[in-house]
Amino acid sequence: MNVSRLGGPTLSLFRIVIGLLFTLHGLSSVFGLFGGNPMTGKAIPLGTWPGWWAALIQLVCGALVLVGLFTRPAALLASGSMAYAYFVVHQPDGLLPLRNGGEQAALFCWSFLLVAALGSGPWALDALLFRRRGEAPSPSVAEPSPVSV
Repeated sequence: MNVSRLGGPTLSLFRIVIGLLFTLHGLSSVFGLFGGNPMTGKAIPLGTWPGWWAALIQLVCGALVLVGLFTRPAALLASGSMAYAYFVVHQPDGLLPLRNGGEQAALFCWSFLLVAALGSGPWALDALLFRRRGEAPSPSVAEPSPVSV
């Protein structure tokens, strides 16, 4: 069995799951859906700094990553927002995520950084748009280029 052919679909599934989870987190904080913001159980008031803006980033970037559109920039912005959340909100309560409640922020941060580095995978709107335009997408680990010796 050739496992190397599973890299692209696996990356796409990883991107889809992470994007969906982040989108749901944004929906709960912006609109109060699914039990609302984890802290209050309600929607965050419009324009509140930094909570509402972070929730908007979660909603928009999560949806973009979910469908695979502008994946790398959206994932990079999402990763940065979670790094900010970890260091500003969680890290003052203790260095390790296990002690300060920052596991979710750390996992999202590193997951989105991985997606930004590796790309969206083959099951993405980015791949469809590049194929339709006839352009070559930026290289990704999921689609290795041939090596000549």
